Amino acid sequence: MHTAVEKAGVLVEALAYIRRFRGKYVVIKLGGAALEQEAAVRDLLTDVLFLETVGMKPVLVHGGGKAISAAMAHEGVEPTFVRGRRVTDAATMEVVGKTLTGISADLAAEIERQGGKAAPLHYGTYNALIGERITVDVEGEAVDLGRVGEVVDAVRPLIEHTLETGVVPVIPSVVLDRDGGKLNVNADTAAACVARLLRAEKLVFLSDVPGIYRDKDDADTLIRHVSASEARGLIADGVIAGGMIPKVEAALEALAAGVGKVHMVDGRMPHSVLLEVYSEAGVGTEIVG
Repeated sequence: MHTAVEKAGVLVEALAYIRRFRGKYVVIKLGGAALEQEAAVRDLLTDVLFLETVGMKPVLVHGGGKAISAAMAHEGVEPTFVRGRRVTDAATMEVVGKTLTGISADLAAEIERQGGKAAPLHYGTYNALIGERITVDVEGEAVDLGRVGEVVDAVRPLIEHTLETGVVPVIPSVVLDRDGGKLNVNADTAAACVARLLRAEKLVFLSDVPGIYRDKDDADTLIRHVSASEARGLIADGVIAGGMIPKVEAALEALAAGVGKVHMVDGRMPHSVLLEVYSEAGVGTEIVG
């Protein structure tokens, strides 16, 4: 009986959040080591299905860097990186596209296996994101990375219509430019772009870290709540560094464009999305405007 009462208490705590967020968009970006763990992915997709069932409108955006590297090694394509970005020639682009759309298909299939509906949206089905090629500055010189770009627009009616029919959009970090050419893009910035355009209530980054730490070597220094201005200060002070900087910068751009909150959560933790969205304490770092 005590266990049953505790379960009821959890549901009551979640009720207020469920009512508050019903009908709202939530964009979830999946990447990092969390994407490599089958059990974690299954739990995440259960969370996504729960969100859709109780009335939220979840959009799943994903990358797949490790899977791309493994596929390139299998194909005998040697990777090259400049400032942390993968140089993407025609051969590499084919591997990237095939790998990412394959991940989308697997994620959608798992959602459907669990009783939901999902649709991969990409150049092979219905393209949802539009990009432009970019260069990287190296010692004052613009270096061409090939088929590498950034997301500049999204086909909002396509995403909205997919959600209105009770289907979860699954969007990989490979897009088309305005000429129909494929581009390899950063999944964090792609998710932030979708969240901005939809004016999402929440943007959730799932990776292999629980959030922002004041001291990355001390698990007790996890920052649970931070404002946009405080986050900028943490970047300036070097507390937020390395690969966390572009993620936080994408979060700040999303907040400035009207996204309600940005959450950074460890995707390896079972049901981390539900715990972050539907509980008072949360389990990661939330950034607010």
